[in-house]
Amino acid sequence: MNDNVTFTVQPGGHLSGEARVPGDKSISHRSIMLGSLAEGVTEVTGFLEGEDSLATLQAFRDMGVRIDGPENGRVTIHGVGLHGLKPSAGPLYVGNSGTSMRLLAGLLTGQNFDVHLTGDASLSGRPMRRVTDPLALMGAVIGTAENGTAPLDICGDQPLYGINFEMPVASAQVKSALLLAGLYAKGRTCVTEPAPTRDHTERMLAGFGYPVEREGATACVTGGGKLTATPVEVPADISSAAFFMVGTSISEGSDLTLRHVGINPTRIGVINILRAMGGDLTLSNEREVGGEPVADIRVRAAKLKGIRIDEAQVPLAIDEFPALFVAAACAEGETVLTGASELRVKESDRIQVMADGLQTLGVDARPCEDGIVIQGRAREAEPIGSGRVSSHGDHRIAMAFAVAALRASGPIVIDDCANVNTSFPDFVNLARRAGLGIAEGRQD
Repeated sequence: MNDNVTFTVQPGGHLSGEARVPGDKSISHRSIMLGSLAEGVTEVTGFLEGEDSLATLQAFRDMGVRIDGPENGRVTIHGVGLHGLKPSAGPLYVGNSGTSMRLLAGLLTGQNFDVHLTGDASLSGRPMRRVTDPLALMGAVIGTAENGTAPLDICGDQPLYGINFEMPVASAQVKSALLLAGLYAKGRTCVTEPAPTRDHTERMLAGFGYPVEREGATACVTGGGKLTATPVEVPADISSAAFFMVGTSISEGSDLTLRHVGINPTRIGVINILRAMGGDLTLSNEREVGGEPVADIRVRAAKLKGIRIDEAQVPLAIDEFPALFVAAACAEGETVLTGASELRVKESDRIQVMADGLQTLGVDARPCEDGIVIQGRAREAEPIGSGRVSSHGDHRIAMAFAVAALRASGPIVIDDCANVNTSFPDFVNLARRAGLGIAEGRQD
């Protein structure tokens, strides 16, 4: 991968027509994991062919699972059952994918072989004890680097026991890791979350025929069951659609319809927040596909206003905040976000990196420990200035600053954009077709 990819985005324009963004990353990861552990052959359509999802796919190939594809989003997984994985020839490498590492940490504690789980330099700086500590309470033996980060050394053949765990911080990755470990544990594993987080793991486990008990904020599984192969149709990723929702909302004359977008209730914070800011979003053709709700979303330009974001929406929009910060910069009045310290331990420190970039572009953006305060400049025709910013290797930062150019006074150049391929391999072409003046280049 060339790390010197730059985006140069020309100012102005609008977005129109219709688009279908790539498949949901969270669901793509889980389709490979559960399909591999199921009995029978699982056909996946709409699979996201991004680097993160492909890292999960390769990890299971390395553990002896036959996986055909991906070809045009179609993957065929020849499941080996819960106890059919084999030790890999070397370390399991998952690149930049935090989802892969944290969910695999749970899943692999139940195997009868040791695993060395590693990732790239960025992933190796992200916290892992939030997963390894509760797994240890179940009986898992997992070593981390001295500061609690990757690589992880997972000792196989350890008896696991169900626990009742109350998560101190809302995290779908921690919840999922414990539930996946719970498939191998003796007794019942229950996880209670302090606020709702994405529930794709629970939905997909049920889809593969594994009983999941859900009551209020608690989800439980009992070890010793089995997964049965089932078709999986992956909806378009709302996190990828968010950049187009924001771009359309902020640019006058824009009218864009996003097709087949997943609208899981644990993921629709971006819709709720944009509507609270005055956004014009209409859902139609609502339906359910493989246990996941989807819809077509029509977005039209709107006059946005600054708001104090409800902390209850934070877990429902955790990946969409870089884009929402751009919406806040183009709104009238002040937008205040609190209760979002999780953003500091993503692929980058998204609070600081977005604040730095917005300040470079002339926006008053003040970071605080668990959020940010942004003074919107809607009264100005071009509320965002021109300049050069760095994404710090974070795909969502790169795409957020790209759509910011729709309301900029001059070109925006974004450095370090190669990781856009982790979640949205065709972003530049799709954005260009919708009306964004974006070009991709490489620096020596």
